[in-house]
Amino acid sequence: MNVLLFDENELLGSTLHLKDRRATHITGILHSKPGDTLRVGMINGLGGTGRVLKVEDSEVILDVQLTSSPAPKMTLDLILALPRPIMLKRILKQATVLGVRSIHLIRSQRVEKSFFHSPVLQPENMRNLLIEGLEQAMDTKLPTITIHHRFKPFIEDVVPAMNSAAKLLAHPGEEGTLTDLYGADVSLDNNVLAVGPEGGWNDYEVDCFYDAGFHGFSMGPRILHVDTAVVALLSQLQVLHDLRNF
Repeated sequence: MNVLLFDENELLGSTLHLKDRRATHITGILHSKPGDTLRVGMINGLGGTGRVLKVEDSEVILDVQLTSSPAPKMTLDLILALPRPIMLKRILKQATVLGVRSIHLIRSQRVEKSFFHSPVLQPENMRNLLIEGLEQAMDTKLPTITIHHRFKPFIEDVVPAMNSAAKLLAHPGEEGTLTDLYGADVSLDNNVLAVGPEGGWNDYEVDCFYDAGFHGFSMGPRILHVDTAVVALLSQLQVLHDLRNF
């Protein structure tokens, strides 16, 4: 936990009372005592510092001062064919750490129907994973998550409304790579990135993405697990973006 996060309704004036895992972290991991300060942030708000006023039994009381804007995010929206629940948990956290703006979880032919009934998709469970990512990244702004149960309405109705300079489709077997798109001067700002299941998108889905204006590319001959691919792709996009703006 690199920043302690709280909801706006938890703050009483400038005072924050904690009795949950955050209090345990302050006392058991940080070993903070009255007078110490630590990094804090209001979820979807400003960051700042919290000065420990009192440590008593299982309660910690902080005086909070919020002064700093949230960390900058990647201008990137992630489209993800819903993966297995264990992978989804990793992806939600790591995509948040890496600064994704929004996540669209969609249906693909190779996605099992049972995945949409996973407890991971409960709003509170997803929010907790996102908060863990924010705590790691020292950010306060939650990415948005939208679940789409049908592919065709998503590609026909949702994708055209996305405000993006370039749409990128990761798919095994494509000849080009992200580096090729970088050399072709495809925009690497305000992107949409679509990542499919481990077997890749089917032909119909690929054609639909192309019709919607996506640029296809592959990550080379190796097929990666989806959680590994997402982290690798987001990292590559960040590096290419930085190089272009160097």
